[in-house]
Amino acid sequence: MHSFGYRANALLTFAITILALMCAMASVSDNFNSQSPTSEVQVLNINWFQKKPDGDDEVSLTLNISSNLESLFTWNTKQVFVFLAAEYGTPKNALNQVSLWDGIIPSKEHAKFWIHTTNKYRFIDQGSNLRGRKFNLTLHWHVMPKTGKMFADKIVMSGFRLPDAYR
Repeated sequence: MHSFGYRANALLTFAITILALMCAMASVSDNFNSQSPTSEVQVLNINWFQKKPDGDDEVSLTLNISSNLESLFTWNTKQVFVFLAAEYGTPKNALNQVSLWDGIIPSKEHAKFWIHTTNKYRFIDQGSNLRGRKFNLTLHWHVMPKTGKMFADKIVMSGFRLPDAYR
């Protein structure tokens, strides 16, 4: 006859196996969600474009950011981290990324938003590479699930250009 310890061990092992199987099924079921987020960003104004005393270029932008990220939310989504980055190339670096704005979306009810803002973080290039430079604004997001693997994606919006002269 098995002792109480053996029976408790068997029951606990069975319960943990079932829990792990349920977590794996939950994680796999999240892959069947079709995502179709949309976003649009408008640069309303270039507040200033200057050369700092140390020789670096600095830009301040006024932006309208509108996004619908509701399709990223499922029963397994805990929150979504979203940020807007300016991306451009220079002779020294093929890709430069500067974060302009970020936010955490805690629920599906907050996933459709419109924000009128200036860049939250400074848009600075180390050098004098921004005059007349074309750049993309890219909305990145990272979906943080309750269980399973975190994943990220982005929407690239092109066609933006900085002025040829400082102001």
